Amino acid sequence: MPDLDLLIGTDDSVLEVGLAGAKGWIAGFPNSLPRSCVELYMATLAHDLETALPLYRTLHPLLRWDFHTEFIQAVKLSMDVVGRYGGPCRPPRQSMVPEDEATVRQITERLLEGGHR
Repeated sequence: MPDLDLLIGTDDSVLEVGLAGAKGWIAGFPNSLPRSCVELYMATLAHDLETALPLYRTLHPLLRWDFHTEFIQAVKLSMDVVGRYGGPCRPPRQSMVPEDEATVRQITERLLEGGHR
């Protein structure tokens, strides 16, 4: 079997793929919550499930947007909510529908209130 480095390519599978031996994480939401996401990633690589599981469960509603068509819009909006400029998406991406925008905003604000950064 050839040597193969595994990278995590989705935000909401960081725990599972990290535990499987990933060497890196290509991600979106660390742009809005870098400290919490790095803490989750490092705990996962260390197999520190006492730290990783609660973080994963808390962050997962936001990380789960990775599988939505509006993933990029969600990341940029989350960045704006926390005070990091995400800005508008370029075409052909469209704005989020108001209901989805409200959901991402609410999740991000709840995470901030919980001390996530």
